[in-house]
Amino acid sequence: MDADTFWDIIERARGSAGPGAPFHEALTAHLATLGRQDILEYQEQFDEAMLALYRWNVWAAAFLIAGGCSDDSFIDFRAGLIAQGRDWYQKVEASPDSLADHPAAAAPGDPGARGRWESVLFYEVVNYAAPRAFERLTGDDHAFYDAWAEYDAAREHGPGGEAGMGEDFDFNDDEQMRRRLPRLFVLCRHGD
Repeated sequence: MDADTFWDIIERARGSAGPGAPFHEALTAHLATLGRQDILEYQEQFDEAMLALYRWNVWAAAFLIAGGCSDDSFIDFRAGLIAQGRDWYQKVEASPDSLADHPAAAAPGDPGARGRWESVLFYEVVNYAAPRAFERLTGDDHAFYDAWAEYDAAREHGPGGEAGMGEDFDFNDDEQMRRRLPRLFVLCRHGD
């Protein structure tokens, strides 16, 4: 599966989502119409998209929006950015400060208080769309993980992890945060 096909799947799910069918359910339903191999390839593209956002400046944006951001919350944040679609994803990838234009950044509330799955920017259950779709196909809640382990072992892996995260900086240092994410800093710190 190439990146265009991956983003087409995301956009189809976004188009199918609505009040009775949240995005994560629409995504899982769409993935369940595909074959097992396609679901595994979707997961590979999803992981690559997640890794591309694994950067300190993106984490800092999540930190500002939520008033703090653990490593688990950062996983949910990156999944939420993918759920926003290719346009938002690419904007944030190019400049995390562009999130100052996102409506959820302007009025994020407290994602922990409402439940992370309800927040469009901290959207945990998007991470589980492929395993849940695989379970619908097989009837086995562990089948995805076995198939993924085999699939993942057979593919070549490029560099990943912290090496590509960019320059580390202190998220509690207002001067650095203001310099690196000026618009988002003003929006989320109310000009403090």
